[in-house]
Amino acid sequence: MDSLKIFKGYDKVEDNLEDPQKQQEQHRHKISKPLIATISIIVTILFLTFTLSFTLFYHHNNSTESQNPLNSLNSTELIRSVCNVTRFPDSCFTAISSSTQNPTDPKTILKISILASINELNKFASSLKANSSGHTLGDCNELIDDAVSRLNDSVSVFSDDAVTLTDVKINDIQTWVSAALTDQQTCVDGLEEVGFSLVEKVKKIMQKSYEYISNSLAIVANIRNLVNVPLH
Repeated sequence: MDSLKIFKGYDKVEDNLEDPQKQQEQHRHKISKPLIATISIIVTILFLTFTLSFTLFYHHNNSTESQNPLNSLNSTELIRSVCNVTRFPDSCFTAISSSTQNPTDPKTILKISILASINELNKFASSLKANSSGHTLGDCNELIDDAVSRLNDSVSVFSDDAVTLTDVKINDIQTWVSAALTDQQTCVDGLEEVGFSLVEKVKKIMQKSYEYISNSLAIVANIRNLVNVPLH
């Protein structure tokens, strides 16, 4: 009987030794389920977040393009819409529409406007030199040459048709075109100060190039709105 009790006691000891291992396995099993579920939830959330972000970004880009009325205009309407931001919309339309280039966006219109300004400014310079009388018009000639150089700097920004007009490039163009306009005005102011007899004639000859440069300045000053924001 004592032997039997010993064996029975041994069985209990063995059971007690096995229980911790079974309990540990059961504990790991209980932990693994919530952990897997948590990881699955995190992965799902990340996937949904990425999908939602991509969808919103794509929708925003398409929405911005579709809402901009300039995208639905034909060439003539586009030119008139852009020229409406200028002081001389009629001369702006004439300059752009007479170009051999086909404007498809405000950026192209700006480029054409500057090129037209250079062409008219060169005509004015030739006329000025033809009517030159000594040192009086010498200063004007230098100022007009400088104005042409400034406008050529502006056109160089468009050397690549796919160029993106960054804020830095827009600011540079605006500075150069503004300087060209100032050069013209300084020329006239100088002639008036010395009492040049043909100053009114010079003003008349210069008027067209003045309007073209003024229009170019207005377009570049509004180019951000014309390109990215719908016109109202």
